[in-house]
Amino acid sequence: MKDNGIDLKRYIRDIPDWPKEGILFRDITPLLLNPKAFAAAIEALCSDYTDAGIEYVAAVEARGFIFGSAVAEKLGAGFVPIRKKGKLPWQTESITYELEYGTDTLQVHSDAVKNGAKVLLVDDLLATGGTMAAACKLIEKIGGTVAGIAFLIELADLQGRGKLADYKVASVICYE
Repeated sequence: MKDNGIDLKRYIRDIPDWPKEGILFRDITPLLLNPKAFAAAIEALCSDYTDAGIEYVAAVEARGFIFGSAVAEKLGAGFVPIRKKGKLPWQTESITYELEYGTDTLQVHSDAVKNGAKVLLVDDLLATGGTMAAACKLIEKIGGTVAGIAFLIELADLQGRGKLADYKVASVICYE
């Protein structure tokens, strides 16, 4: 993925011990505050897909919506919101998946994509990969074809790519 010559890592703030001790949080707020850095990030997320015939971009709330909707607009695609259980007002499909300590459920409108449509999934961060793996399965459940997954940031040491091995995965910024 290309980043238009801007060092996007400069716009990611490290916050130690947040939300709890031992976690190094990668804060995207400085990137969002800088129009040139944000534009470069969106361009980079789109770079592998500009001629791929993407019909929809899907993203999981909340930070995924920031990047996913901008990527959808740039690619001329529709945007599919994937939300936590109980947040969507129409008929939904659901998937429940394992977390480190329990389970969570994602939902999408059952008519969100046309059968066989090419869908790009976008998120701000790849950590353990569980949420994105569930989101991919949910898109496939409603008839979409996952054309790829694009992340702004990847935390490689958490090995999230392993859960996404069946898909084309790309990240703009990688922390080892």
